[in-house]
Amino acid sequence: MEEASAAMTVDARGIVTGWSEGARRLTGRPAEDAVGRPVRELLAEDAPAGPGPLPSGTVRLRHRDGHPVPLRLTAQPLLGAGGVPAGQVITAEPAGAQDTSLVSQVFEQSTLAMSVLDTDQRYLALNDLACLMLGVPRTSLVGRFYQDTMEESEASRRFSRHLRRVAETGEPMHLEDFTRLPTGTRLHAWHVEMWPVRDSSGRVIGTGVAALDSSTQMRARERLVMLNEAAARIGTTLDVGRTAEELVELLAPGFADFAAVDLLDDVVTTGGPRARPAGGVPLRRVAHRSATEGTPESAVRLGEIDGYLADSSPARALREGHAVLHRAGDPEFDRWLRGSGTSLQGEGPTVPADTHSLLSVPLRARGTTLGVLVAARTSHPEAYTADDTLLAEELASRAAVCVDNARRFVRERTTALTLQQALLPRGLPGQAAVTVAHRYLPSRSAAGIGGDWFDVIPLAGSRVGLVVGDVVGHGIPSTAAMGRLFTAVRTLADVDLPPDELLTHLDDLVLHLAADESDDEVAEFGATCLYAVYDPVCRFLTVAAAGHPPPVVVLPDGTTRLVPVNAGPPLGVGGLPFEATEFELPAGSVVALYTDGLIRDRDRDVDHATGELRSALAVPADSLEALCDSVLKAVLPAEPGDDVALLLARTRALGGEQVATRQVRSVPEEVAGARDWATGTLSAWGLDEIAFVTELVVSELVTNAIRYGEPPVQLRLIRDRTLICEVTDASSTSPHLRRAHVYDEGGRGLLLVAQLTRRWGSRQTDHGKTIWAEQQLPGH
Repeated sequence: MEEASAAMTVDARGIVTGWSEGARRLTGRPAEDAVGRPVRELLAEDAPAGPGPLPSGTVRLRHRDGHPVPLRLTAQPLLGAGGVPAGQVITAEPAGAQDTSLVSQVFEQSTLAMSVLDTDQRYLALNDLACLMLGVPRTSLVGRFYQDTMEESEASRRFSRHLRRVAETGEPMHLEDFTRLPTGTRLHAWHVEMWPVRDSSGRVIGTGVAALDSSTQMRARERLVMLNEAAARIGTTLDVGRTAEELVELLAPGFADFAAVDLLDDVVTTGGPRARPAGGVPLRRVAHRSATEGTPESAVRLGEIDGYLADSSPARALREGHAVLHRAGDPEFDRWLRGSGTSLQGEGPTVPADTHSLLSVPLRARGTTLGVLVAARTSHPEAYTADDTLLAEELASRAAVCVDNARRFVRERTTALTLQQALLPRGLPGQAAVTVAHRYLPSRSAAGIGGDWFDVIPLAGSRVGLVVGDVVGHGIPSTAAMGRLFTAVRTLADVDLPPDELLTHLDDLVLHLAADESDDEVAEFGATCLYAVYDPVCRFLTVAAAGHPPPVVVLPDGTTRLVPVNAGPPLGVGGLPFEATEFELPAGSVVALYTDGLIRDRDRDVDHATGELRSALAVPADSLEALCDSVLKAVLPAEPGDDVALLLARTRALGGEQVATRQVRSVPEEVAGARDWATGTLSAWGLDEIAFVTELVVSELVTNAIRYGEPPVQLRLIRDRTLICEVTDASSTSPHLRRAHVYDEGGRGLLLVAQLTRRWGSRQTDHGKTIWAEQQLPGH
């Protein structure tokens, strides 16, 4: 009988009842020496417990002459009458024997790591690839529990739970896991299949496992994802520094533990590189990032000029124009890191001192070297590979093109952008009459700068002025003219002129500016403007226009309408009047002021575009900011041909609880009554703290109105962000401060008001004038 036919039978008590010739050859024991003995007495060492007398797996039997014999056992249960377990049939073969069957060869030569475990998670068989991955020979695994062969970790416990589930439920499982091999530190991606192994009766007797290492595919997907992210995240602005930041933010942490972008100084300062020095390479650090907050690894701070020694890896990358990869153990790399100073200034390392793998990639675009990208790994266990180098070169190439675009933009348009930013309002002043949102989009013309502007101007009495305008033409001359008009409107508004009068004065200014010009472009100088004043007390909006498109009003119920404004002539025509339109608005209305670039284009119908604007404004939005964006998106074409300014203002109303009015008889005795009324009003508003000053202000203003003005006289208090005291009379004579002499009996009233209040002033009305003064509220 051959060795492969070695077999024995064991009853349910574990007593040997049958012994083959092959068993005798393997162990040297005849049948009469084995039959009738407990099977475990034949073992050279204890075997693990399991179902039945002996489990399948590798055991050591004692040879008749005393030496141990390693055997691989396969135990099959014997069933008696009624299916009751009656023992086992156990076949045996030498532990190192090779199964030459086709099925066995497929199992051994599979490109999948395959193994078979019994229902108690003991290894029954493994192929060579599984043993190689685990780093343990087959003889040390067969018969051992899975958990005993693995380090204690959440991954091993999770895998054991899956094995148990398959054995208990009899249902296969597919897993995707990310773990490290016991023999390495690199993270691997696994596709694992588990399925139940059944005997002829359908009972689960084990679990089959097949694992595919898909790390190569995973890393290829990661590289593709990173390239896609680079396309979306790098170059979002035409700013050199921000583009470099976007590159290092993409790389660290993750691809690198430390990443830095160093640019030739002329790229940052003048917009164009010059010839590099022959020795060391001075560079400006524009961005760096690491896995450690604050990037403490680098001795070079952002914005500083330093560089790399001529024999360093980054300097080589700059000279040679391709990526340079170094790992710990390379003599040149180790010598550079150990140097007393790894930077030109000798102040410390430009990369982390514990770097074990370093990639240096030049930033080149359109044949020009702009700088260098440095990526270092310190805590990351894996060194950079050739695939990583290709990925870094692709990312650096994309970033370099973005940096080059940014530097060209900076070099060619710095003057125009600086002028634009200096003239347009950077922050709108605080006021309480309206909430505002605005957008300004320059055209994509060659100059890129137009003469559109907007403004929000706080006025006396909690009112607010809203302005939009457009100077004819584009370029720096138009922008400069816009700056003059912007300042002029603010100055005229501070005088508190009505909208139509303000435009008249502005028209005169444009005529003067045109007359001062001496070139041939004088005839083209002109502008349009719309000026509106909103009063939250009476809720009236007064509008006047000079050749400008009318505003659109969105009422609280969502309906829209064009304000019927007489457009009037453009500024600079001269000799024609401007008319003001006044109408009442409910609180919560939205007023849209805009320049003609929003609705006019050579390929668009103005009426159709205006209808689109009204429809877009009627769409509900979470905020005015969101409404601005949605309007521009809905109305503007893909390539606007002109600048666009959009100003949205949502109106507020001051209710009766914030405004108090009293008619004052033109007799001196009314002054005391006016003071008492003001004191009582402030007490009701909880403003007793400023009552004393308010009494003095009311006393002086009412006294002046009674003494020098004309009836009727009205006193009004407005509680808003400040306390406003207004006295109106029918006289058009404006008061003014004067210096009273020592023996003068009067002349100190307005001086006292000016000293006690935040500010004061006067404005003309249709029926006289109003003198006003503002006080700071307590706690503001």
